[in-house]
Amino acid sequence: MRDVNPTPAPHRRSFLKYTGALGAAAALSSTLGACSSGPESTNDTGGSGSGRNATLTAVIGYGNDGSWDPTQTASAFCMAANNHVYEGLLDTDPISREPYAALATQVPADLTGTSWKFTLRAGATFHDGKPVTADDVVFVFGRILDPNTQTLAKGFFAPWLKEVRKIDAQNVELVLKFPFPEGISRLTLAKIMPKHVFSQPGAWDDAIKGKAIGSGPYRQTAHHPKSNTTFEAFAAYNGPRKAAFKKMNWLTIVDAAPRVAKISGASVGAQIADNIPYANIAQLRKGGMTVQGGAGMNNLFLMFNTRHKPFDDVRVRQALRYAIDTGKMVEVALKGHGRPSSSFLNEANPSYRPAKTVYSYDPEKAKKLLKEAGVKGLEIEILSVNVSWIVDCLPTVKASWDAIGVRTTLSPQETTAVFTKMDQKQDYQVVAAASNPNQFGLDADLIMHYNYGPQNLWMGYARWAGDPVARQLFKDMDRATQEPDADKKKTMIQDYIDVVAEQAVLYPVVHNELMTAWNPRRLAGIRPQPYPGINLLQAKWV
Repeated sequence: MRDVNPTPAPHRRSFLKYTGALGAAAALSSTLGACSSGPESTNDTGGSGSGRNATLTAVIGYGNDGSWDPTQTASAFCMAANNHVYEGLLDTDPISREPYAALATQVPADLTGTSWKFTLRAGATFHDGKPVTADDVVFVFGRILDPNTQTLAKGFFAPWLKEVRKIDAQNVELVLKFPFPEGISRLTLAKIMPKHVFSQPGAWDDAIKGKAIGSGPYRQTAHHPKSNTTFEAFAAYNGPRKAAFKKMNWLTIVDAAPRVAKISGASVGAQIADNIPYANIAQLRKGGMTVQGGAGMNNLFLMFNTRHKPFDDVRVRQALRYAIDTGKMVEVALKGHGRPSSSFLNEANPSYRPAKTVYSYDPEKAKKLLKEAGVKGLEIEILSVNVSWIVDCLPTVKASWDAIGVRTTLSPQETTAVFTKMDQKQDYQVVAAASNPNQFGLDADLIMHYNYGPQNLWMGYARWAGDPVARQLFKDMDRATQEPDADKKKTMIQDYIDVVAEQAVLYPVVHNELMTAWNPRRLAGIRPQPYPGINLLQAKWV
């Protein structure tokens, strides 16, 4: 894979939308019900009922106003919802990430060749009643592979997928550029959408704003940006993971205090919530909630603007990383629910090995590197997203940098404001934000290309892609992608991650655990994810 291609400017801020995104409400078709142009009360359950007819109410700690276009979105809320509304040819288990047959009837037995053939599930229909056909599959992959259309999904498919052919109404063939077994798990990222709906003029804009018509077990019934989105079981669904809840209401509550309040106390109004603050774990457990975490790629990263001196000097970037007391950050800000990064990948990743450069806390080394770089009297403003746990971590960064003589100012802002500034190529020094490529999968090739590549969005923000070290890095990444031997590929990836660690342009400071809380007296089958959002496809009422 060469790179993750940048999305068009209006949609770039959906690329890391863990706390919300841009977008306004759009009218959905009458098939989906009314869409409000303004927030509704978050007490609206989207319906009444009791027992097994009750509405499941979930609280999501991220915005629901990001892009809902499955080919574009990185919004935590929207991706989680789309996994209930849409299907891929194959989908993956939310925890093991093992692929299973979704719209296709089976997972190909042989992944070593350059042709994968799929038969569509008999009787599969979209939520508007129209049948799912090979034309819909070709339509979606055509958009993803279109050289004139820039989507986030293109970076996950275009480097290894040549084309998708229609064999007949129920059969398709995927033609690969070279053998790429890892691609099988990525098919969940290509959600099959109805051609008769989304080929219409303006339909992709409608998808961005919230229009969602798939073939999955739940259909979207209403969408109120900045408030809630409602769903109901799709009666005609005949796939492998049927809806267990008649209706669902997903509330978006980004602020921690009201989010916790919604699932606790006498006025509890929800059965499950994600993004639980560490400080509230004991309180929720005392109140009878189950609170469990998932450790994965979720991380606080620092990204330097390499065109703003002195951050073009690798010694300065390294010095500022050695200066951070990551142990204190884990203890104080994360309450022990995290680990200092020892690689770009988290330690549980199948391709993990410790990087040759590990930024253990070493303020004396940091001072020495700054002196070698000829830097003194450095003043830094950290431009940061206002994700609650990121904000909790920032004082440790400031105290650490102040201690080595770097005068540091913290500037947490709405995520929208941070990414608008970078989209507009305004000047900045250092950005602190949250990221979790595990939303897209576990394979290291995908994770690294999400962050690094010659035309990659993040490298555009860091302004580093033209550096000679970067150009060689991208070549090494290309070679690793195309390496057929799995063990050799793993070593090649680990080797170029050593370069990424040494250069420290965009690199994790800590990997942390994400916490989910739910009412065990009402829900069973819940498994906490190590990435933002929830998955209820195997959950049920008690």
